[in-house]
Amino acid sequence: MSKNTGKDRKSEIPNGLYDAIKSYGINLPSYEQIAERAGMTRQLVRHYYSEQDDLALDLCNLLADAYRDSLMKGILNAEGKDRLPVFLDFYFNFLAETGLPKPQDDEVYDAMFALASSNQKVRKNLHDQYALLQMTLAHEVQLTYPDLPQDRCRELGYLIVITMYGHWKMVATLGFSDEYNRVSRDALDHLIKSYTVQYC
Repeated sequence: MSKNTGKDRKSEIPNGLYDAIKSYGINLPSYEQIAERAGMTRQLVRHYYSEQDDLALDLCNLLADAYRDSLMKGILNAEGKDRLPVFLDFYFNFLAETGLPKPQDDEVYDAMFALASSNQKVRKNLHDQYALLQMTLAHEVQLTYPDLPQDRCRELGYLIVITMYGHWKMVATLGFSDEYNRVSRDALDHLIKSYTVQYC
């Protein structure tokens, strides 16, 4: 087995934090718990991440990368007007059977949002992630409905994001039935139709 480089070892630590949050709960785990999950010493974790803020930021990026990589696989197989439904179906986990499951990371995102309430760096990172998602969805709406005014596309992008986020807080965090995946997904189709009926 090849020896891990320093860079490879550092990249394992955000995964260790991810696993530690899933195991120990929403509070940011200790260096000892992170090291245990990353399979390395506490000293090595502290060597790479003397500030837990930096580790939390890298975890935020790890979470975003997982969504981006999965979505890109789905988008590459979709064309034109099929792309928007791929985005929405992915976020409500309707593509799992096709090999594109939504990451099961809701409790980890809950932890990052809780941290964002008191940590400006994490707040900015998550703000930027969700702003990018809003603009990406607005772009996909514009591609699907080219006659829809841009300000309406931006509104829809925002409403889709908050619906998806609120949905997973209800289902994954509060324990509402998975059947609500279909309720929320259908509600977005109704919302989009209400915007497009006047223009398209």
